[in-house]
Amino acid sequence: MSSQAEIQQFATKYGIKNVNLIQTGALVNGKWIVDPSETFSVVDPASGEHLLNVTNTKISVIEQGIADAEVAFNKFKTTYSGRERSRILRKLYDLMVANAEDLAIICTVENGKSLADSRGEIGYASSFFEWFSEEAPRVYGDNIPSASSSKRIITSKQPIGVVGILTPWNFPSAMITRKLGAAFAAGCAAVIKPATETPLSALALGYLAQEAGLPDGLFNLFPVDQQRTITVGKLFCEHNTIKKISFTGSTGVGKLLMGQSAQTLKKLSFELGGNSPFIVFDDADIDEAVVHALGCKLRQSGQTCICANRLYIQEGVYDEFATKFTAAVEKYKLGHGLDPETTHGPLIHQRAVEKVESHIQDAISKGAKVLTGGKRAEHLGENFHELTVLADVPASAVVNVEETFGPLVPLIKFKTEEEVLKLANNTEYGLAGYFFSKDYARVFRVGEQLHCGMIGCNTGSLGEASLPFGGIGWSGFGREGSKYGIDDYTVIKSIVIGGI
Repeated sequence: MSSQAEIQQFATKYGIKNVNLIQTGALVNGKWIVDPSETFSVVDPASGEHLLNVTNTKISVIEQGIADAEVAFNKFKTTYSGRERSRILRKLYDLMVANAEDLAIICTVENGKSLADSRGEIGYASSFFEWFSEEAPRVYGDNIPSASSSKRIITSKQPIGVVGILTPWNFPSAMITRKLGAAFAAGCAAVIKPATETPLSALALGYLAQEAGLPDGLFNLFPVDQQRTITVGKLFCEHNTIKKISFTGSTGVGKLLMGQSAQTLKKLSFELGGNSPFIVFDDADIDEAVVHALGCKLRQSGQTCICANRLYIQEGVYDEFATKFTAAVEKYKLGHGLDPETTHGPLIHQRAVEKVESHIQDAISKGAKVLTGGKRAEHLGENFHELTVLADVPASAVVNVEETFGPLVPLIKFKTEEEVLKLANNTEYGLAGYFFSKDYARVFRVGEQLHCGMIGCNTGSLGEASLPFGGIGWSGFGREGSKYGIDDYTVIKSIVIGGI
C-alpha cells in the first residue's frame, strides 16, 4: 500500500496541487478502506514506471459495500427530493471544474493520453454532472386517460435501486460520470468497479463526491486487480441486491455479463464495441473532412469506442484526401502525455500494440501500401506505435471486420453510394458512423440507411452530454446522456384509481 509520503511524492512529481484527490483505498459507505495486505500496482503506460499501489478490494468488503448501498438507497429515496439531488450534482460539477487540471494530470499519467486530450475528457466528464443536475428535478410521470370514465391511470418513474457500474480504462473519468450522473439524478445508489489500469481517476471522483455532500453509501468504489475483475463482474451480475448493470467495454465481455445476469433478470445497459465507418463522398469539403477524420480516428491514439475504424473515400477525391491526411498525420508528435509538444501518447498495454501490428501486417499481405508509419516506436517505450496510414486496403483485410482500437488508418476506395452503404453496413456492430457530403438529399438518405446508433454528418465529433449515446446490434443497447439517460435507471409504476 502506498504511504502518505509516497502519495505526496507522487503529487509533487507531477504537479498535482490538491493531494486529497490521490486516494488508494476502496470507498465503502463513506469510509476509505486501505488494506496493505492486498494491493496492485498502477503503472504509467508511457514510461512503464510504477506509480502507486492501490488496494485490491476483498470480496467480503465488496459484499458489505453492496449491502451498505441498499441501506443508503432506501434512506436516500425517501429523504432527498429531485431538487436536493440536483444541488449535490451541481456541486460535484463545480468541484470537477475547480480541480480540472489536477484531474487531467492524473488521467494522463495513468492512461497515457496527451494532456490536451485529458483536459478535454475532464470537461466532457464534468458536463454530465451539470446536465443531470438539471434533469434531476424533472423526472416526470403521466396522467393517462382510461377507457373507463370512472378510472384514472397515473404513472410515476421511480429509481430502480442499487446499480452496478463497470467502466473501462480509456475514459476513466467520463465513463463514470456519464453513468453516475444519471443514476444519482434518478435517486439510485451505485457500486462501481473501475478499470484496473486506471483506478486513480475514479478514486479522485470518490473524494470529490464526499466533498459535494453526497450521503454515505450512495457512491461505493471497489478497485481490484485484473484477476479479481472477473470475480467482481460475476458477483455484480448475480447479486440480488443489484437491480441494474451498466457496462462499457468489449462485446465479448458484454455477452458474458448478459448471461451472468439472466438468473436475476437485471435491467442492463451496455455500450460495447464498434466498427465505425467514415465515408467521404466526392462532393464533400475535403479539407473539412480531413480535419474531422484526424480527430475522429486518432484521438487518444485511436483508443476510443466511437473512433473511425474504416475510412471509405470515393474514388474522385481519394488521392487528394490520402495526400492531405497523410501530410497532417506526419506533423503529429508521439511522446509522454505530459510533454507539452506531445499530440499522441502510447497504447494502454502490449496486447493493444500487438493487435495494431497484426492488423497492419494482414492488410499489407493482402496488397495495402504504407503511406506513413507502420511500425512500433520502441525508442519511446514498449507501448508506443507509430501513427499509421495504409492505402489501397482491400475488403478482405481483417481491419474491415475487427475493431483495431489503435493508431491505424485504413483508406478504402469506393465508387458508388450503393457500394459504400453495403460495405459500411457489412458488420454486426452499430455504434457510430460518419459521412461527409454537401448534397442535402444524400444527408437524409445515407443518414437513414447507415446501421448505427449515432451518426455524424459533416462532423467527426459526437461527444456532448445532450446526445443520446449508445449503439445497436453488437454495440449494445440503452442510451447514456441526454433527456433519455435517466430512463435506464428508473422503473415505471402505474396506479389505476377507480370509483371516480
